[in-house]
Amino acid sequence: MTIAIVGIGLIGGSLMIDLRKRGFADMIIGVESNLQHRNIAQLCGLVDETDTLENAVDRSDLIILSTPVDTIWKMLPGILDRIEGTTKVVTDMGSTKGKIGRVVRDHPGRGRYVALHPMAGTEFSGPLAAIGKLFDYKNAIICDRELSDKDALDLAEKMLDVLNMNKVNMNSRDHDVHVAYVSHISHITSFSLALSVLDKEKEEKNITTLASGGFDSTVRLAKSNAETWAPIFLENSRSVIAVIDNYIEKMNLFRKLIAENDKEGLKGLMEEANKIKRILH
Repeated sequence: MTIAIVGIGLIGGSLMIDLRKRGFADMIIGVESNLQHRNIAQLCGLVDETDTLENAVDRSDLIILSTPVDTIWKMLPGILDRIEGTTKVVTDMGSTKGKIGRVVRDHPGRGRYVALHPMAGTEFSGPLAAIGKLFDYKNAIICDRELSDKDALDLAEKMLDVLNMNKVNMNSRDHDVHVAYVSHISHITSFSLALSVLDKEKEEKNITTLASGGFDSTVRLAKSNAETWAPIFLENSRSVIAVIDNYIEKMNLFRKLIAENDKEGLKGLMEEANKIKRILH
């Protein structure tokens, strides 16, 4: 099995580690526009070699796209042009699926594409952030599986099994709505909190002195890579804006109760929020 991984960052690099260690890949070809990332991947042994996108596609059995989502939908049609009529398979790790799916929905080679979203990651980026076992026992969303050829789907699912991932099926539209509420809003609120603290607390030592576990865990996602997350917010803008509006409503409700010194109202609101404990143990 020769695999091309396009985008050698946290996700792409972590895939390389486990797919090689667990015997799924005999040869890994990296495709990366960032020269520093390319050199690190080779020096660290994440890839056997690097090549151009076109050459890597032609030489590989499986092509995995782990670049920002706005570059995935731009490159995917050209890749399908090259692999149409072959046994090659292309998949992606993008956090949004709607636009990617729409761009290639009517492509004659659409069946060679399997849309995946592994629900795994950290706030760090780049090949040095890659770690083994990142995907173990996490969920992998397979979108629009009925549009993929059976053999392409079988190969993608075999890869997910090697990664010890739990497979969940969704259509692209539902995926983007749900992920906006569960994942994307978490990042936006973390970025917003970091900006608020930096805006109001000018002394760095006060932040480091007073920061506790709660602050650290809440603001952790604000360390995430802007190159990755700006395209995600824009590609899923309709769902993200709806979630932001709902979040603002809740923040305004807290503001109102605090301004009115309504202790019982605040307790009721927080106790309602506590119900999340039944879902997230």
